[in-house]
Amino acid sequence: MGKSKATMSSWSPERNQSPGDMDSHLSRTLFLLLLIVVPSAQKIAPNPEACQVFQSVNGSSITCYPPAKLPHNLSDDTIYLSVEFFNLTQLPLSILEGISNLQELHLSSNGLEKLSAKFLLPVPKLKVLDLTRNALTRLPTGLFQGSAALHTLVLKENQLEVLEASWLHGLKALRHLDLSGNRLRTLPPGLLANFTDLCILNLGNNQLETLPSDLLRGPLKLEWLYLDGNRLQVLPEGLLVPQPNLQYLFLNDNKLGTVAASALQGLKQLDMLDLSNNSLKSMPKGFWTSLGRPRAGRDMKDGFDISGNPWTCDQNLDDLYQWLVDNQDKMFFRNSTCCAEPKAMEGKTLLAAAMSYLKREAEGKRGWGGLAEHCSH
Repeated sequence: MGKSKATMSSWSPERNQSPGDMDSHLSRTLFLLLLIVVPSAQKIAPNPEACQVFQSVNGSSITCYPPAKLPHNLSDDTIYLSVEFFNLTQLPLSILEGISNLQELHLSSNGLEKLSAKFLLPVPKLKVLDLTRNALTRLPTGLFQGSAALHTLVLKENQLEVLEASWLHGLKALRHLDLSGNRLRTLPPGLLANFTDLCILNLGNNQLETLPSDLLRGPLKLEWLYLDGNRLQVLPEGLLVPQPNLQYLFLNDNKLGTVAASALQGLKQLDMLDLSNNSLKSMPKGFWTSLGRPRAGRDMKDGFDISGNPWTCDQNLDDLYQWLVDNQDKMFFRNSTCCAEPKAMEGKTLLAAAMSYLKREAEGKRGWGGLAEHCSH
């Protein structure tokens, strides 16, 4: 530490110096020359077959990419291990032996087809497991029997067509679960029953047509919910009720044509709602009650998107019209949120229709009046 402090201290040649000061400065100069000369003299070059190792006071972090060779006999202070982009269908069981302090394991883009039920037993302190972009079709029961500390599990972009609740048994601290980009058609009941600390759930870009009614009965702290890119046709009553702290809800790119009036009831913390690119033509009265101003008494901080739906702009949307005008400053893509019907309204923006409708209502008149604002595509 003494040398480090010496090299960082300031020194000016104009200052009066004692012989002792000169010796100190000479030592610093020699030290700096050694830093420059010694590596070049030894001609140190990175070994393409070796993993990169970074050391800190907390432990060693090891990153391996091809053409590096798979690591073995790792240092027992390893806390971070990344082995990615290898053409592997299965990992050697010994890869995690001797590194019981490991906290993060990243195994993305390897082509893994299966894992052993005993794979994670050597790393009981593991907190993050990333298995993105592999070829997993299932997980072995018991995989997480010793993973009580795991809080982040990423299974994004694998080949899961089914999911069994038993596969996740043993996880007690899970806060982030990412199952996006798989081929899931259904989810089992009770999947999340024991995950009371779950904050982020990503089920996006699967093939889900329905959701179990008890899906969210378990988590008590859910803030982010991704259901985008599925085949959902109905947003039912009660599904979201257990999650009053939900802040971000993504339902875009589904086939939603029906939503329950009370579907968002109680979601007074919602800051982002994405319903874009669905099949919504109308909305039931009361749907927007919990959101935005004035009734919820707060802004949606990050806004909402209802573009890409075939809206029927008639008097049945009057509840939406008022809400839309009250919250227009939080609206995404207002110029491409369009009326599809009736014919007279086709191609007009939904916001312009809302303003015109409310103005005519206030004047005690029927009809829409002049609408100058057309959609842009």
